[in-house]
Amino acid sequence: MRLQYFHHTHEFPLVAPGKVTFVWIGAADRVCLLRWIHGGIDRLEFRPVTDTPLWLLSLDVIDNGRFEYKLGVEQDGRQEWVLDPLNPDRAGDPYGENSVCMTYGYTQPSWSMPQGAPAGTIEPLHVLSSVFAETREEQVYLPADYQPELIYPLLIIHDGADFVTYADLSTSLDNLIASGVIPPVIAALVQTRDRLGEYARGHRHARYIVGDLMPHVSRRYRVSERPEDRVLLGASLGAVVSLATIFRYPGVFGGAVLHSGSFILDERKLEGRPHPVFERVSRLVKAFRRTPNMPELRAFISTGELEGLASENEALANLLHKNGVSVLFRSAWDGHHWHNWRDQLREGLEWVLKR
Repeated sequence: MRLQYFHHTHEFPLVAPGKVTFVWIGAADRVCLLRWIHGGIDRLEFRPVTDTPLWLLSLDVIDNGRFEYKLGVEQDGRQEWVLDPLNPDRAGDPYGENSVCMTYGYTQPSWSMPQGAPAGTIEPLHVLSSVFAETREEQVYLPADYQPELIYPLLIIHDGADFVTYADLSTSLDNLIASGVIPPVIAALVQTRDRLGEYARGHRHARYIVGDLMPHVSRRYRVSERPEDRVLLGASLGAVVSLATIFRYPGVFGGAVLHSGSFILDERKLEGRPHPVFERVSRLVKAFRRTPNMPELRAFISTGELEGLASENEALANLLHKNGVSVLFRSAWDGHHWHNWRDQLREGLEWVLKR
């Protein structure tokens, strides 16, 4: 009876300043917390409470942060990875859903939630690509009260459909535009079927963006030709290919929003990352270092302190700043997750679209 009362009178996990306690109630031989942090899977063991079905795990954490997790529940020699049944908070990505731990003081930004702002529209964009010899099915976001005779800044978002699905992009843009934080923008939402290959190699993708996508958008909509009104945005490998495109076509873009880029500045880190995509990214960063003159650019770089490449993103910010780029760097106690990138969106767009 007491356990049932405990279950129904608390929200889980139990959150206090600097600490979080996770709870599992049920039959098990072993329970562990699985977190995707520091470039791997972190496993932390629950402790059973004697003569009860209760298992507990208390962690020291940083306030105003969040991380995603699953529970590994083992019984009769079999382990199953499950969502935390006591925690209703979830976050999705292209691979499925995770439970979300929000530490003391964290709240989802109000501007990323419905506020009654006039809604923009998303419509299909069929781009005939000479680079890839195919028609690519992209999308475009048009702001509320879009007027064809007006000229708009252009925001090109890598993995744009995923940003809409997993990072509340449409709602965020609606609110930020309605409140005057950013001007009305047209956003081209780019989505590739070969993310690892296309983004990491980069040169063909850059030609597609500048030679196919942008001319097509310009023919259909009135978008500014000023570099300061043209922004590339991406997360993870999307951040890498955004910066690579800017360097391959200097003077075309004036802004970059780079979330949690998979940048390799320290080649020793390649030892723990055998996938060839990281070798290609490392070569790309070497090219950045050799560039004598950085393009005129405003760059927002964000990372999560629980990511495996958090220090690399800060090092990139320092490198670009040292070479004349106007950089704003931000770090949050979070991981390599879509909601982390969502939470950084307002400050990033405000910085690069600053008038």
